[in-house]
Amino acid sequence: MRQEPTIVIVPGLRDHVAQHWQTLLEARLRAQNRPVAAVPPMGRDDLDCAARVEAIEAVVARIETPVIIVAHSGGCVMVAHWAQRYPRAIAGALLAAPPDFEVPMPDGYPTLEALDASGWLPVPRAPLPFASIVAASRDDPLARYERVLELARVWRSEVVDLGNVGHLNPASGFGEWPGADDLIAALVRRAQARGMANDASRQGEPQDALDASRRA
Repeated sequence: MRQEPTIVIVPGLRDHVAQHWQTLLEARLRAQNRPVAAVPPMGRDDLDCAARVEAIEAVVARIETPVIIVAHSGGCVMVAHWAQRYPRAIAGALLAAPPDFEVPMPDGYPTLEALDASGWLPVPRAPLPFASIVAASRDDPLARYERVLELARVWRSEVVDLGNVGHLNPASGFGEWPGADDLIAALVRRAQARGMANDASRQGEPQDALDASRRA
C-alpha cells in the first residue's frame, strides 16, 4: 500500500461537539495536510440506521485511496451494519468504545424499542471483512467490558484495553485522545504488511476475496 490512506471519521449518536476527540483528530489531520473525510454527525433526533449506513457509503465510495475508518460509540455499530451491506476491502477500522445497544442504556439515550424500530437491532455479529481494532473501556456506562469483548470476538477484531476511560468522550474527561494516532498507525502498518493494493478498484471486491484480510 504505497498511497497514504484516507481516514474516514464516523461519529456516534451525537451532534457536532467541538472538543470531541474525533473532531480534534479531524482538525489535526487537516492541519497536517493528510487525507481525511468525515461522515456528518446526525444526532439522536433521527435514529434511522439505514440512512447512516448510506451516509458512510456516500463518503467511502468517492475516495480513491485506501480507507481507514475511525468510529466511536454508535458509529461502531453503524460500521458493522455498513460492512454487511457494502463489504468493501478497506484497509482497516478503529472502533472505539462500541456501545451495547441490546440492553437498556442510561436515561437520555435511545430506548431498546427506539433502536429496534430504527433498524439497529440485532447488532451485526458477522466477522468484519477487514482488519479492525476494538478499543474497549473497562468502565463504559454504555457497555459492560465483557459485552464489548464478545462483540470484538465475533467481529474478529483485535482488542486494545484502554482501562477506565468511561465512554471516551468529553463527559468522561476526554478531548484529545493521542492513542488514536498510534492505533491508526498500527492499522496502516498491517495493511502494508498484507500488501493491500493501492488500486482503488480493490475497494469493490466481493466478500469472498477478503478472507486473508479477515484472518489478519
